[in-house]
Amino acid sequence: MTTTVKQILDQKGNKTISVRPEDTVFAALSLMAEFDIGSVIVTENDHLLGIFTERDYARKVVLKGLVSKDVRIGELMTPNPCTVSPSSTVDEVMRTMTENRFRHLPVVDHGRIVGIVTIGDMVKSIVSQQEATIRQLSSYISGDLATN
Repeated sequence: MTTTVKQILDQKGNKTISVRPEDTVFAALSLMAEFDIGSVIVTENDHLLGIFTERDYARKVVLKGLVSKDVRIGELMTPNPCTVSPSSTVDEVMRTMTENRFRHLPVVDHGRIVGIVTIGDMVKSIVSQQEATIRQLSSYISGDLATN
């Protein structure tokens, strides 16, 4: 069975934490720490403008010697991020993440942000699928399944 992004969001929840472009990097980091997340969505009037991640912080703030309380998210966010839809499959999302070296992807449905998926979500889903396959094969081999 192919798992979709919608199924993953149904399991983990679809709450997204967003900031405005005029918010400081420090404010975004505070939210990321509070909610134990690795990224925030940047929005204005419920419209997706960008994404800001831990990697952005490390590369665009720390390595450049900037002060997080003095810099606005809009200056450092990744604008117009790649997105996936609820109907995207885990395989499709993994391909996109791997090819582009992304760890977080916003989920958009008809222009509306409905969640965010991470590389961790994808790995967890794949491991779960593999465990289910192993259980089925073990049951088959041990004769626990009825054969037709």
